[in-house]
Amino acid sequence: MSNIIVVGCGRVGSQLANMLSDNGSNVCVIDKNAEAFANLGRNFNGLTVQGIGFDEDTLVKAGIEDCDVLAAVTQSDTANLMVTEVATHLYGVPHVIARLYNSDHERAYMQLGIDYVCGTSLVAEEVFGKTVSGHGAHLDTFGEYEVLRFSLNLKHLDRKTIRVSEMERVHDIRIVAFERADGSASSIPTGDSVLYHGDTVLACVRHELIDQFSVYIQG
Repeated sequence: MSNIIVVGCGRVGSQLANMLSDNGSNVCVIDKNAEAFANLGRNFNGLTVQGIGFDEDTLVKAGIEDCDVLAAVTQSDTANLMVTEVATHLYGVPHVIARLYNSDHERAYMQLGIDYVCGTSLVAEEVFGKTVSGHGAHLDTFGEYEVLRFSLNLKHLDRKTIRVSEMERVHDIRIVAFERADGSASSIPTGDSVLYHGDTVLACVRHELIDQFSVYIQG
């Protein structure tokens, strides 16, 4: 059973909180406006805390010291970013997800290693999928496989480049597409394609191989 904090109790936050609670998680919802908790409905069996989502006292009251996942889904990109920074760097929450409104900031979020959902529809469902998958780079699940999107980390190899064929051979995965870190090019790769540290990569990975493959994912 996971301990999950949802910051923001608007349409998305309340829907997400109920989905997570129905899935068996311990859920606490934070919102600066106490009236927003009415969005949760009468059947919500989690906790609520009134306060600012990036305020340390509020987060401690919500249980951040024992938190497994935090989702910042307010209507402010700035507030969501501040929440993720506090949760990640001050409290070491293992999995932090932010809602992103302005797609112009998407590349910056990728480079900062922030797990996010960008869009206006089905946001609660996407965050829910990321939460229950247990992995920040999760995009979707197909049977025994997960589709992951992440910034490539090669520091553990003390290298700046790696061929697609090497990654696929060693880890029995499939690299679906990649984009250069500076956005200068994107491609569906061949085995001879060269990936650079910091490139954005889309990969299909079997569930049981994700832990060993995670060294390539910038956290």
